[in-house]
Amino acid sequence: MEPADFVAALRGAAPYVHAHNGRVFVIAFGGEAALRPDFDRLIYDIALLHSLGVKLVLVHGVRPQIEAQLAALGLASQFVGDLRVTSAAEMNCVKAAVGALRMDIEARLSTGLASTPMGGARLKVAGGNWVTARPVGVRNGIDHQLTGEVRRIDIPAIRDVLAQDRIALLSPVGYSPTGEIFNLRAGEVAQTVATGLEADKLIFVLDSDPDQWQLADETGDAGQLPISDAERLLARPLENQALSSEDRALLNSALAAGRGGVARVHLIGAEANGALLRELYTRDGCGLMFYADENYEAVREATIEDVGGILALIKPMEDAGVLVPRSREQLELEIAYFDVMMRDGLVIACSALFPFPQNGMAEFSCVAVHPDYRRAGRAEALLKRAEASARQLGMRKLFALTTQTPHWFIEHGFSLATIEDLPMQKQRIYNYQRKSLVLVKDLTA
Repeated sequence: MEPADFVAALRGAAPYVHAHNGRVFVIAFGGEAALRPDFDRLIYDIALLHSLGVKLVLVHGVRPQIEAQLAALGLASQFVGDLRVTSAAEMNCVKAAVGALRMDIEARLSTGLASTPMGGARLKVAGGNWVTARPVGVRNGIDHQLTGEVRRIDIPAIRDVLAQDRIALLSPVGYSPTGEIFNLRAGEVAQTVATGLEADKLIFVLDSDPDQWQLADETGDAGQLPISDAERLLARPLENQALSSEDRALLNSALAAGRGGVARVHLIGAEANGALLRELYTRDGCGLMFYADENYEAVREATIEDVGGILALIKPMEDAGVLVPRSREQLELEIAYFDVMMRDGLVIACSALFPFPQNGMAEFSCVAVHPDYRRAGRAEALLKRAEASARQLGMRKLFALTTQTPHWFIEHGFSLATIEDLPMQKQRIYNYQRKSLVLVKDLTA
């Protein structure tokens, strides 16, 4: 990597470093991830998240490890859909597989060799009998025996662990008040703990690649979708058939977590190098993300806190001569006239509407869209909002001054006009050196 690229990448990640610091993330990964030869890379990335101030809860699966234990004893698995039927003999295999994998994960998280990304990490991991379970029982005439479901999770105990700057590690087993042990779905454990903690994010690291799901075709430019849309898409028979039973179960857990109050639920593939970091510290990530709040990308009135984001957005266009330069002081005075489009807390587009009530006109100006989000209708959305606001103010016409984008305005209903068509106040400050074109749109038509 060139030095300039490294600096640009680090600066690009900075807003997410600030945003994620002190937040609670629940990360769930299957036993398949632990069998991958690059499992250490995932552990390294988890350690880096902790170093960046993220409070972490890890939930691991163990399915392939259980299968290996069963095969060694000559026992066959029995599944009903995606749910294992766990006999007493199989439970011995579950306990052996969970114990071995858990110790392996703890050992990897304890690594501190200076020659590895874990050098100096000094991670502390905690676990306990936090999950209370009950038996699934008989379903469709089949007794699932020691297969269970989550009854409750000791959320205060996990909060205490996170407050001590430790990583909480949960396995897919639970205990009953009578002392029984139950085999649980890792996805259900992750969903329940994320909901109970009111986690900021729940992240599933999958053996498959969510970007290849048919569901991903509906997620737009960056693999992001509201929970409500994801539920409708999942209900379609074709999408259901395109997912494995295990992926479908995890997807249902993801949607349930979103309905339960988890603001962001991410699904990423384990195959891509650094997928976890790319998903969390770049604007568009590399997997699927479902968001519960409808304001993930929304237009609103600007506030004084948005001044820095607007300046960063418009400065390249000012330097290129597309926009008239504005000082920070001027922008702070004019901020009440601005609208901003936010995406995950970042200003990705802005515009301003300056009314001239005595003339029944308003100026639509300072339109800027981040380069990564152009040609997707965002400027048009800002224009529609400006038109609605202008009509509410009783304005009859909207005008704009531009040197480089007259065709865009004409395509959206503006017509070429003259300087004399502008309000007198605007005529007095018209910059004849810029030779901006005047465009006017009739709002009464």
